[in-house]
Amino acid sequence: MPAVAWVTVIIGALIIVAAAVGLLRVVLHLRAVHATLVQVAGGVRVIAEQTSTVPTVLPSVNSTLKPVSDFCESI
Repeated sequence: MPAVAWVTVIIGALIIVAAAVGLLRVVLHLRAVHATLVQVAGGVRVIAEQTSTVPTVLPSVNSTLKPVSDFCESI
């Protein structure tokens, strides 16, 4: 093989290696972003549970206060 062919093969291999390293860095960054997003989503779920709306608790409160309501209506 002539020297020009070897130079072309070496330059092509260097380009492929550089692209592979770049893609590997992108994959590692995306994995870090994914881990962060999983933590953020978990935090948002916890906040949503802790700040749930009144209608989820309202039936038990109403049933507890039913005797008071009945008494007030009887007056």
